[in-house]
Amino acid sequence: MDAFKNLVVILLSSVLVNNYVLSRFLGICPFLGVSKKINQAVGMGTSVTIVMLLATLATWPIQHFVLDSFGLSYMQTIVFILIIASLVQMLEIFLKKFVPSLHKDLGVYLPLITTNCAVLGVSINNITDSYTFVESIVSSLGVGLGFLLAMVLFSGLRSRIDEDEVPKGFRGVAITLLAASFISLAFMGLTGIVDNIFA
Repeated sequence: MDAFKNLVVILLSSVLVNNYVLSRFLGICPFLGVSKKINQAVGMGTSVTIVMLLATLATWPIQHFVLDSFGLSYMQTIVFILIIASLVQMLEIFLKKFVPSLHKDLGVYLPLITTNCAVLGVSINNITDSYTFVESIVSSLGVGLGFLLAMVLFSGLRSRIDEDEVPKGFRGVAITLLAASFISLAFMGLTGIVDNIFA
């Protein structure tokens, strides 16, 4: 039961409290760039979640059974980036063939998942936090769902802003960053909630 409780805490913490976009500020580029339309936000959030899960499935065993075993831990970042780049390339080919409308909507931001620091960050943090393989998968799922949640919430907020009359000095990037900071502050208010639930 304690193992299950621990997995739930990792999942909820990754989604709400330690949201990579809103509290760790990783993955800001797609967060700001692909959140104008809800379908783009959902597509990008889902794509990033899939890449995070696949990256963890690949990087955790490589770290423990190859890099650590042969004393090559210093190669971690390079190896992880190569794995993530390969996964993104496969995802891009898949979307281009089977979901061309989403591939077109995501445009240049799809290849940018390769350099999305949230994807690399979750792979490295799973190792740094000494998570087991299952805990790493749950953590990656939580981070991906948290990314998706942030994208969808921000997309909804941006579509609402587009419908309203924004003062001239706040139009464009200013209102976008201000709205992002409000969502971030709202998520920071959740700090401690997971620990209190399972205390």
